[in-house]
Amino acid sequence: MHPQSVFIPLNIALLTVSDSRTLASDTSGNYLAQVLQAAGHRLADRQIEIDDRYRLRAIVSRWIATAEIDGIVLTGGTGFTGRDSTPEAIQPLLDKEMPGFGEIFRALSLADIGTSALQSRAFAGLANGVFVFCLPGSTGACKLAWEQILSQQLDARTQPCNLVALKPRLHEH
Repeated sequence: MHPQSVFIPLNIALLTVSDSRTLASDTSGNYLAQVLQAAGHRLADRQIEIDDRYRLRAIVSRWIATAEIDGIVLTGGTGFTGRDSTPEAIQPLLDKEMPGFGEIFRALSLADIGTSALQSRAFAGLANGVFVFCLPGSTGACKLAWEQILSQQLDARTQPCNLVALKPRLHEH
C-alpha cells in the first residue's frame, strides 16, 4: 500500500444518546461536530435521541443503509446504569466488531481517570461498510477518543495504516 499524501474527507453522522441534552447543552456532541468538521470531514447528519434501544437502532440502521455515510459516532449510553443501552442497541447491527478500539480507549482512559475506566463499554465495529464508534457521553471521554484514536484512524495520511485506506475493500466477498 502506498502512503496517502492527501486527506480524504468522510461523511460522518453523529448521534448523542441522552434523555436530557439539547443541541445547546450537548457539549460532547458539539465538540465532536466541531472537531470532525475542523479536520475536514463532513457532518452528514446529527441527532439527539433518548436512551431507548429500539429508537437508537432505528436511527443507526437508517444511517448504515445510506450509501453516502462513511462513519457514525455515537456518544452516551455506554455505561452500566439501567438506562444505558447503546451496546445492546448497536452491537446486533455490526457485521464485524473492532475490539481494539475499546481496548485502546480503556487503556488510554486508565491513564486519565484511573480504574474508573472499567465502567466504560465503549466499542466500535463495521456495519454495511460503515464504521461505527460508540463513545461515553462525557466530553472528556469524547476528547480522548477523538484526539488519541479517531483523528488519526480517520485520516488517510496516518501511517503505517488507517481505517480510511480500508474503505475501498470493505464490501469484498
